[in-house]
Amino acid sequence: MEALRKNVMASDVLHGDDTPVPVLAPGTGKTKTGRLWTYVRDERPHAGERPPAAAFFYSPDRKGERPREHLKAFKGVLHADGYAGFNALFETGRITEAACWAHVRRKFYDVHAANGSPLVKEALDRIGALYGIEETVRGQSPAERRRTRQERSIPWLADLHDWLATTKPKLSAKTDLAGAIRYTLSRWPALIRYASDGRIEIDNNAAERAIRPLALGRKNYLFAGSDTGGERAAAIYSLIGSAKLNDLDPEAYLRDVLGRIADHPINRISDLLPWNWANAVLHQAV
Repeated sequence: MEALRKNVMASDVLHGDDTPVPVLAPGTGKTKTGRLWTYVRDERPHAGERPPAAAFFYSPDRKGERPREHLKAFKGVLHADGYAGFNALFETGRITEAACWAHVRRKFYDVHAANGSPLVKEALDRIGALYGIEETVRGQSPAERRRTRQERSIPWLADLHDWLATTKPKLSAKTDLAGAIRYTLSRWPALIRYASDGRIEIDNNAAERAIRPLALGRKNYLFAGSDTGGERAAAIYSLIGSAKLNDLDPEAYLRDVLGRIADHPINRISDLLPWNWANAVLHQAV
């Protein structure tokens, strides 16, 4: 696990997110709420060379000191959804925030689902146009992605900003639409950062996809038995999540690794990371 986490934290762009997990509170017969955090590296959208990977961490609470500890060795860009606990990291200048357009779009979508407002529909269409541009650059190099975004996305973003700024004063401050606009404008510098850096994604969906299986886990096993159980769950999710990101069968990977790890040289533990394991299996097959 330490080798996997160290490898992930050596990246220069990560996606971060967290989710609650019920944990049995000792001696009470009740559960408390812990957190599982994930940090995902996925360079495939910009044709990067490093393999995708996900590192999970468990904590008994959601204090800002938790991500500060997780990311103490990380330096680069962090995709995030607005959690205030990351702010202290962004203020150091060591980590740069990239905000999530999917999170913004969801706020407008919820308003549209409630009242079908034409104004909200226009906001969704404008955001949808930005996603349409992203479809044309997926898998291209950072330089190519940046060039296309500079030519096409930045004018759209400028128009969207003007539309939001013009529309906001026309609305009652108490409406949900005004709230969605305020949220978007308040995060604007971090939201448009992707347009100037081809390594950055338009949203934080890579982290959300990594966390999605945890919702199923909560339904199946209901809760972790202890904080130690939460830490073990983080380790298992890290290995399974990274295996799946590399298109491996998690069961085959874990069965082989667990069968050989006791006799494996400690100075070659990186050989057992999912992508290195896969390369070794392919080499043996040849």
